[in-house]
Amino acid sequence: MYQKFQATQVFTGTQLVDGADQVLITKADGTVEGIVPLSEAGDDIQQMEGILSPGFVNAHCHLELSHMKGMIPAHTGLQEFVKQIVALRQVEPEAIQEAIVSAEAEMMANGIVAVGDISNTLDTLTQKAKHNLAYYSFVELYDLDPTRAADKILAGLEIQKQFQENCVRASLVPHAPYSVTNDLWNLLSAHFGIHTISLHNQETLDENDFFKTKTGSFLGMYERTKVNLDFFEATGLSSLQSVLPIFKKAHHGILVHNSFTSAEDIQAVHAAMNNAFWCLCPNANQYIEQTMPPIELLRSEKAKLVIGTDSYASNWSLNVLDELKTIQQHQPQIPLAEMLGWATINGAQALQMDKHLGSFEKGKKPGVVLINDFNATLLVK
Repeated sequence: MYQKFQATQVFTGTQLVDGADQVLITKADGTVEGIVPLSEAGDDIQQMEGILSPGFVNAHCHLELSHMKGMIPAHTGLQEFVKQIVALRQVEPEAIQEAIVSAEAEMMANGIVAVGDISNTLDTLTQKAKHNLAYYSFVELYDLDPTRAADKILAGLEIQKQFQENCVRASLVPHAPYSVTNDLWNLLSAHFGIHTISLHNQETLDENDFFKTKTGSFLGMYERTKVNLDFFEATGLSSLQSVLPIFKKAHHGILVHNSFTSAEDIQAVHAAMNNAFWCLCPNANQYIEQTMPPIELLRSEKAKLVIGTDSYASNWSLNVLDELKTIQQHQPQIPLAEMLGWATINGAQALQMDKHLGSFEKGKKPGVVLINDFNATLLVK
């Protein structure tokens, strides 16, 4: 039993082709048989208007924060946003689970088939264990007390173990350059192995100021949270270049947000790492800081781009196409095929899921999405 799809255009995962004489054929379970000429496809072809695409990969999400939808006002700035996140985490477990279920259903309805998901807790484990979507759980660690680094690793390893016992990929990852001590970085790097490692990167100018000169508003943030910064010494480098000697040990690395990343930062990463990916979350950047990542700079430096939605604490939707819409509004010259590549094959490669996802290659099971007027319909899971 086969399913046969013909649409106005087909995005294969690498190129956008005219669909007038092309038919995508999958097995009943969604496994790709191939793209063949119309004359060879036989009967029972489903014809439709729009673009056929592999399912989308949401390379950066915080599913466990889904209960915060609409709770944090937009445009507060990063430091106030982080403060609100901490305050709003403690709610009834039932409310957290209901929001997780709803958010996952929304992602599926919007054509998402895989998610790189930040996990500070095991709140998402029950839903992930159902395997409705392919998840890569990034067990995120942070602490600015060097004496607690070993305890943080042990706690993270227990969360990682429980995800893995339920057949959910998981790795221990740092939160951000400014929230991880050298002690914790060094212990974390021993667990990088063959995993994908994510890192929130350069969301504000203050982050770079803190590392370069130990000045700026981050000092006030640490003072309010009673963090003793005697251990920290300015590096004279950007935050990213300061942690790159350890981050470069990652087998695959995803740098997230990158709002204030420079050409020198990008070049340093590319010189040090073969599998670095740069995640764009434009709607979250707009929601928190009213900024956009330096997309043209990243493109000019041949960066491997992927797309993320961030969380419902910092976005109006969990929809990859909504992210592409925002990019198109700010950068209308970028070809649609290029952006779809970021949302499909690049994301699959970043999460090391490209053996099965990201493109319409024979034997893969990437999902089939119909895109019509920047709206997605999942045809095959």
